[in-house]
Amino acid sequence: MIDLTWSVDPTWFQLGTLQVRYYSVCFILALFGGYLLLSWQVRRGGGDIEEAGDFLTYGGLGVFVGARLAHVLFYDLEHALNDPLWILKIWKGGMASHGAMVGVVAAMYLFTRRRGMSLVEGLDRLVWSAALAAVTGRIGNLFNSEMAGSPTNASWGVRFPLLDGPDAPLRHPAQIYEIVLGLIVLVLLYYFDRKWGKEQRWRGAMLGLFLTAYCSGRFFAEFFKETDVVAVLTTGQWLSLPGVAIGVWFLWRSRRQKQPVGWCT
Repeated sequence: MIDLTWSVDPTWFQLGTLQVRYYSVCFILALFGGYLLLSWQVRRGGGDIEEAGDFLTYGGLGVFVGARLAHVLFYDLEHALNDPLWILKIWKGGMASHGAMVGVVAAMYLFTRRRGMSLVEGLDRLVWSAALAAVTGRIGNLFNSEMAGSPTNASWGVRFPLLDGPDAPLRHPAQIYEIVLGLIVLVLLYYFDRKWGKEQRWRGAMLGLFLTAYCSGRFFAEFFKETDVVAVLTTGQWLSLPGVAIGVWFLWRSRRQKQPVGWCT
């Protein structure tokens, strides 16, 4: 029997009125780590390291706007209507990964279009950063005691008193499930990047692998969450299905076209 309680203060430190939360730290780590991973991929593909820095502005804004708007529209619209300023309080949590993916795709589209580059090539290089952000984002959710899973209705689970109060039920630690999912996706990216010959791989293969693996994992993770069901499936599952389909299509397309990768081509 596992009966654990998670009641960590979400504030990392406070100095007077200045308050820094773990969630904010995780967001910054995602941007910094994502920049390092993208820089590695850009350099390996023959690009200039400064281009990764340039994209950080596009990508950071895309992730923020996309993730926040998706959370508001699909999961917490009533809260936003009652308190519009809450939309800007990202340090309190509330960032949807599906929206982050849409936002970063839009950002990469603008970035590559201005440089006359392939959007698929850019996204191929960016999936490592996206997988890392999936991990750090759920770590931030864990520290905020949010995005917890549904009650286990058993003698095992994790209690979240900051979420449920002193009589907190035993829940699935859905945040941890998705942290593990993000780490598994990173391992898969590393393994298949080497298996497919690194810079000898086909364009679109890494993007297809990421979407297929991550969105499939998110689909099954939704079974352990307490969320609205819309026509049999949950909102998160409906949002995951297009990602799986697009990922499979990119895997098929990359194998069919066999177009070589290259940042500047």
